[in-house]
Amino acid sequence: MSTLNFIEQQQLEKLLGMGTGYVSDFTNRTFRDFMQSNAAVDIYSDKYAGKGDSKANRLRSFWEMESDRKVGQTLASLVNYWNFKNPQPDEPDKTLCKDCQRIAERLLGKSVTIVDTEEQFLGKDLSDVSLKKVTTDMTLKPILESRFSEAMQCLKNDAPLAAIFLCGSILEGLLYSAATSNHKKFNEAQNSPKDGSGKVKKLHDWKLSEFIDVACEVGLLSLDVKRFSHVLRDFRNYIHPYQQMSTHFNPDEHTARICFQVLRAAIACLSGERIWR
Repeated sequence: MSTLNFIEQQQLEKLLGMGTGYVSDFTNRTFRDFMQSNAAVDIYSDKYAGKGDSKANRLRSFWEMESDRKVGQTLASLVNYWNFKNPQPDEPDKTLCKDCQRIAERLLGKSVTIVDTEEQFLGKDLSDVSLKKVTTDMTLKPILESRFSEAMQCLKNDAPLAAIFLCGSILEGLLYSAATSNHKKFNEAQNSPKDGSGKVKKLHDWKLSEFIDVACEVGLLSLDVKRFSHVLRDFRNYIHPYQQMSTHFNPDEHTARICFQVLRAAIACLSGERIWR
C-alpha cells in the first residue's frame, strides 16, 4: 500500500483530469499499454476493479494497493506524459505539475529526472549522433543508414508521416539487433514477453513496445529515452490508416521532429553515450 495522502491524490487527479472517470487523454487500449509499459501490471485485471471499472477508478485502486516505489515510478511517467502533451502550460498548471513531480520524488525516496517539456527534449544537441557508432549486424547497418538518410530527406521535404514510419522501423531494427547480440540478457529480463506456457517468446515475435521496455531494463536505453520511444511507437502505428482515422490526428513536421529526435537519442544510448543517465 502506498503512502499517497488525500491532498496529494487530489493534486494528481486534477492534473490528470480524473474527475469524469478519465485519465488524461488515454483510451482503454493506450491506458492498458501505458500501465503495462511503466508499471508491469494489467490495469484491467480484476485486482484493480474494486472501486469501479473506469480508468480513473482503476488508477485509484492501483495507487492504494501498490508500493510507494511502483506508484512513484508510474507517477513520474504520468507527469512526463502530461508535460509532453502540454508543452506550453499556463502558470497554475505548471505549478501543479511541479507539485505532482515532487509527489513522485517523495514516493521514490529520491530525486527523479523528468523532462519538463518536449522543447527541452528537442533541445538536446544530438547532431553528432551516428549509426556508425552502434554495434549491430554489419549486413543490417547499411539498410538502417539508408533509411536514416531517407528519414532526414522526408523531414526536409515536408513528408512527416513517411519520416515517422522510417524512424519507427529503424528503432525496431536497432533494438532487434541489440536483443540478438544480448540474447541471454533479453530473455532473462523481467519484462520479456511470455507465451501461454510461460516461455519467453522468440525474438521475431516480440513487439516494438517489448523491445523498448526490455532494452531499458537491461541498461541499453535510459528511462527518458524509453518513455519518448513509446511516443514514437504510438505515432508509428499510424501506418495503419484506420488507427489514424480513429484518433483524428494528423502528424505534422513538429511531430516528425520529435520522432527523429527520439531515434537519435536511442542511437546515442545504444552507442554508449548515456546522455540522460
